[in-house]
Amino acid sequence: MEAWLAASGISEGPIFRQIKKGGHIQPEALSGHSAAAIVKRHAQAAGLDHQTFAGHSLRAGFLTSAAEAGSSVLKMVEVSRHKSVDMLTSYVRRSNLFREHAGAAFL
Repeated sequence: MEAWLAASGISEGPIFRQIKKGGHIQPEALSGHSAAAIVKRHAQAAGLDHQTFAGHSLRAGFLTSAAEAGSSVLKMVEVSRHKSVDMLTSYVRRSNLFREHAGAAFL
């Protein structure tokens, strides 16, 4: 992220933007459709089923990583702008399902 911000010269506004021919970075944010197309293209290049990925995969991945790193739920909601914690938890993948589980000693 730091390398992208330094290379792009972005200091405010949207971080992810369209890049025109010649490397001209546009001031507007990428559209949701463009972000989804990029995610799908890179998933396919990685040998994954691109049909199962979308723009929201980035959001879910970010929130899952934040939860695994022990981030505060309140800070996660602040970044994700979810209206409820229940909706936020639907984005957090089940990767740490048994972490700190009451039965962790025998699972």
